[in-house]
Amino acid sequence: MTFEPGKSGNPGGRPKHKPFKEALLIEALAAERGDGCVAKKGSLRWNARQLLEKGEVAAIKEIADRLDGKVTQGISGPDGGPIQTVDLTNLSEDDLSRLELVFGRLAGLAGDDAEADTSGEGEEG
Repeated sequence: MTFEPGKSGNPGGRPKHKPFKEALLIEALAAERGDGCVAKKGSLRWNARQLLEKGEVAAIKEIADRLDGKVTQGISGPDGGPIQTVDLTNLSEDDLSRLELVFGRLAGLAGDDAEADTSGEGEEG
């Protein structure tokens, strides 16, 4: 199969199907009705039923996270606003030195074997 430039290889996106969640719901409903587990031993539904009967909520959550994917968590600043950033590229050498005293190696590379790169551009390749 060849892909055309500018076209997605997966136009439908990631499938919405959540196999473990569905298996868990089926078994939870069956257990509530008093029905036994008819799923094949070792299957998702069988494992979901065993965990439900033992009350292993943490185990159910861990398996669901791995099979169905964790819910994405957004990152935001205070009160859901944007994360505040500070542009340090225009600071003087003196200001950068003071920052390095406060924040240590996070503020710069001075004191390493190589001279500090304060340009923000990284090493030349």
